[in-house]
Amino acid sequence: MRCASARRARDTGDVRELNVIGGPLEPCSTDPMTGFFRDGCCRPDPHGVGSHLVCAVVTAEFLAHQQSIGNDLSTPMPQYGFPGLTPGDRWCVTVANWLRAYEDGAASFVVLASTTVRALDTVPLAALKEHAVDVPTDPGALTD
Repeated sequence: MRCASARRARDTGDVRELNVIGGPLEPCSTDPMTGFFRDGCCRPDPHGVGSHLVCAVVTAEFLAHQQSIGNDLSTPMPQYGFPGLTPGDRWCVTVANWLRAYEDGAASFVVLASTTVRALDTVPLAALKEHAVDVPTDPGALTD
């Protein structure tokens, strides 16, 4: 699966969205299915409505923080196809809510390869890197 930029009807080409480390944006999660477009990718929509730009690996602390600010990510909402999250799930979170959790000391882990470069309009790369949990595509490289 690829994460392409959202295209307007008049667009003709498949434009690759970039991640915060300069490579092609990789999917965040398909189980549970995440993203503003529910396509597994943390990418912005061209109309500025969706800001689910950070691929978070949620923790209990992050989920509790989100609930405390009115963003309940734990309770299932079947009417919206939302299963509710548990620690360890990957989810595209809004850049503003991730930044708030970071500032409050409750940031989730972040998958840099699955976080769109557009997140850098709001969050410093250093903050994202501080919580990075990326694993190389070839885990064998870890033993070299």
